[in-house]
Amino acid sequence: MVCLLRNASPNRLQGYFGEETSKKMRQKSFSKYGADCCQSISTSKLPINTIFNGFNFLITTPSFSQFPPLITCINSYHSMASLPLPMSPLLLTLLSIIFLASPSAKAAQFSVLSYGAKPDGKTDSTKAFAAAWSQACASTGPATISVPKGSFSLRQVKFQGPCKNNAILVRIDGTLVAPSNYGVLGSAENWLIFEHVNGVTLSGGTLDGQGAGLWSCKNSGKGNCPRGATSLEFSNSKNIAITGLASLNSQMFHIVINGCQNVKLQGVKVSADGNSPNTDGIHVQLSTAVTILNSRIGTGDDCVSIGPGTSNLWIENVACGPGHGISIGSLGKDSQEAGVRDVTVKTTTFTGTENGLRIKTWGRPSNGFATNILFQHVVMNNVKNPILIDQNYCPGNKNCPGQASGVKISDVTYQDIHGTSATELAVKFDCSRKYPCTGIKLQDVKLTYENKPAEASCSNAGGVASGMVQPTSCL
Repeated sequence: MVCLLRNASPNRLQGYFGEETSKKMRQKSFSKYGADCCQSISTSKLPINTIFNGFNFLITTPSFSQFPPLITCINSYHSMASLPLPMSPLLLTLLSIIFLASPSAKAAQFSVLSYGAKPDGKTDSTKAFAAAWSQACASTGPATISVPKGSFSLRQVKFQGPCKNNAILVRIDGTLVAPSNYGVLGSAENWLIFEHVNGVTLSGGTLDGQGAGLWSCKNSGKGNCPRGATSLEFSNSKNIAITGLASLNSQMFHIVINGCQNVKLQGVKVSADGNSPNTDGIHVQLSTAVTILNSRIGTGDDCVSIGPGTSNLWIENVACGPGHGISIGSLGKDSQEAGVRDVTVKTTTFTGTENGLRIKTWGRPSNGFATNILFQHVVMNNVKNPILIDQNYCPGNKNCPGQASGVKISDVTYQDIHGTSATELAVKFDCSRKYPCTGIKLQDVKLTYENKPAEASCSNAGGVASGMVQPTSCL
């Protein structure tokens, strides 16, 4: 066995990595010297994209499955390069493929039907799902929990870790249905929650939160409505993948990533009424290295909300609408609060949303911050507030009137933002008078209102504009 596929065509390896590096790679024994392979790559001074393209080629070769130690190489290179993981979705894909599907061990199979679950949409299958999880979690090797076609009625289920293995696949071919009576879950924080797990993949299926009854209660103005449950949460976990999942009509948030590391969401579909309150599509907080790809989100609140303590977040190819846009915040609710840094939002489309790209902070003292944010290649279709920084958020004018936000916002770039605004004011930077926004960059921005140039407004905002910028920059 040799490093990076001795059986691979020398010409193809050379085409990806170059003759010198390719030769060194093929001479290394992967079975004993996985890190040596990486040393060959790292000392070659190749561009990062070239290396990732090479890795991408390797996982498509027939004999890739014979080389599980490849993760050693990738991890070693990552360490030597000091590259933030989410800055390359390709690398995260490679890692998820490797740690979630070890080719050297056959996964133990656990069907929820074997534990008494009934796909009739009526029988309470909560205990069956919990029992299947208990067995899979106790397995010392990779495990698969299978949920066949049909409708499964579930109350709250806690999928608790840590487990004895780091490769559990939950494969859902059917629909999981919450109780129609919102009082059953309304006072619980979550419907389905995974805690302290490592290497879990949730694949396919539909979650139906049946939240319409609770929305009606809240929208009626009654004061006795429960808060509602989040449909799916991963908490204090790492190396998680959520692929091909659909979430419908959650009571509260659809998906929450809280206190996690290395999470990939891909091909997720979120759907709820545009008037459904507090039904954020995906909420990320206190987490690092989270990637959201190729997803479609339509809901009554933020499509993606980014809370305190989020770093190295990558969002790409996401369609949002209806909803309140992609929002960083609200930040600064607490006086002592972790900041947000290193967020990339690219190749996204907003249609008929309340906001497009929003940063929102409470108008009161806090040590929070948001820095190194990139919004790139974004299309706005009839969006009310396409570009917005609001540092005077004060719902109900309680506990904040007359105060200045302590959240420091810096180094925010808007690049290649095009489309139409539903209001005349398309760009609004309403920053803190105590800590003005700094390092804002507008590059190639064109937003119109009723086929005419839109307008921009700036308060306490500093930065530069380049290329075509319409409306005219007020920085």
